Amino acid sequence: MKPSLAKGTRDFTAQEVSRRKYIINILQNNFQLFGFQPLETPSFENLSTLTGKYGEEGDRLIFKILNSSINEAKEDKKTQMLTDFQKALDKPFSSESLTDKALRYDLTVPFARFVAMNHGQLTFPYKRYQIQPVWRADRPQKGRFREFYQCDADVVGSESLLQEVELIQLYLKSFSDLKVSVTIHVNNRKILSGLAEYAGITDKLIDFTVALDKLDKIGKDGVIKELLEKGISPESIDKLDFLFSQSDDALENLLQLKEKFVGNEIGLKGVEELEFVLMQSLSLGVDLQNLVFDITLARGLDYYTGAIFEVKADEAQMGSIGGGGRYDNLTAVFGVKNIPGIGISFGLDRIYLVMEELGLFPEEASSKVEYLFANFGGEETLEALKLIIQLRAKGISAELYPESAKINKQFTYAEKKGIKKLVFLGEEEIKNRTVTFKNLEAGEQKTVSLEEFLG
Repeated sequence: MKPSLAKGTRDFTAQEVSRRKYIINILQNNFQLFGFQPLETPSFENLSTLTGKYGEEGDRLIFKILNSSINEAKEDKKTQMLTDFQKALDKPFSSESLTDKALRYDLTVPFARFVAMNHGQLTFPYKRYQIQPVWRADRPQKGRFREFYQCDADVVGSESLLQEVELIQLYLKSFSDLKVSVTIHVNNRKILSGLAEYAGITDKLIDFTVALDKLDKIGKDGVIKELLEKGISPESIDKLDFLFSQSDDALENLLQLKEKFVGNEIGLKGVEELEFVLMQSLSLGVDLQNLVFDITLARGLDYYTGAIFEVKADEAQMGSIGGGGRYDNLTAVFGVKNIPGIGISFGLDRIYLVMEELGLFPEEASSKVEYLFANFGGEETLEALKLIIQLRAKGISAELYPESAKINKQFTYAEKKGIKKLVFLGEEEIKNRTVTFKNLEAGEQKTVSLEEFLG
């Protein structure tokens, strides 16, 4: 059978792994600078933990795991296996007889489950970061995979809007360190709830936000078509038409909303919260060209209750490379109320693609061996290994070519592997306590004393 990869998954070469670690190290360093502590959760959760948290569309993308009883049935005779599996298929797929576990869809819901289980032992506000893979049964395309990493930072136990301001700072510093120019789009779910009330479609809030969240993909006409299909009247849609023609001035747009939201308590609360975040960020030196109020930003996850964020690269067409928001009621679904939360996520895989496209990875982001020792066999091999041990003790990467092969073959190996220097430790060098090495990039060869080489 010809080997192949499952759709939406990838292998990572040495260079790709090294570059991914370069991104992760920068993010992890910044998480810790901002006071976040690490956390890891299992790769799969109880299905009941995940379902009902992401909206109807999100729930469909959860990878469900067949119960072990089904797998055990496959070990029986073929006829019995087919009979048992057919019985399982005749039941609803959500039936616990078929599946009660699923691969995690994101890191936020498992985090909320962790907080609900451990809230008595945590110190609030509790700040955690988490860098782990997640899985979604999505349609694979550029920048979208079925298995991918999320890099999250969340704060729970605080209603202070300064958390929003801090997370914006975390985004800006991290992308500045990565040399990726970005724009952070911000909105507030209370504003969206206010818009639904303003248009008389409060009962269609989720349908409204899900459709609006697709504006970048399907355009204004596509959004309007979807709203009509969801039973939202043309009159209500006409009242929302101003959403599609916002000015570039965030404060002017907020002022316009204040006029429309007179008597609309939840809408005015959203405007007030967003205005605070924007003004505080402005006072801290954030350029409002890098922090944009995007009234059409909805983020289609049901659990957001306040501020929402989406980060886009300025110089590459990649969709969002980060996002998040406030979710003040998420732990309540696990029986623990009054623990507000907010978090952001960095899309590692999309950030990688952006940096690769723009040539932003520095040379040190690639993992390369510095020295390859030519293998001459006999005593020279043992002496080479002794010297390699001394280099490694100094934190310098080095390896010995495993066979005593023709020197051209060893040269080719070094060049293909990107090793910078080929070392010759022959009989003459051992006798004179010298080392000869060739810089394969510059094409220069020289002999130095053993002390100078190790110095």
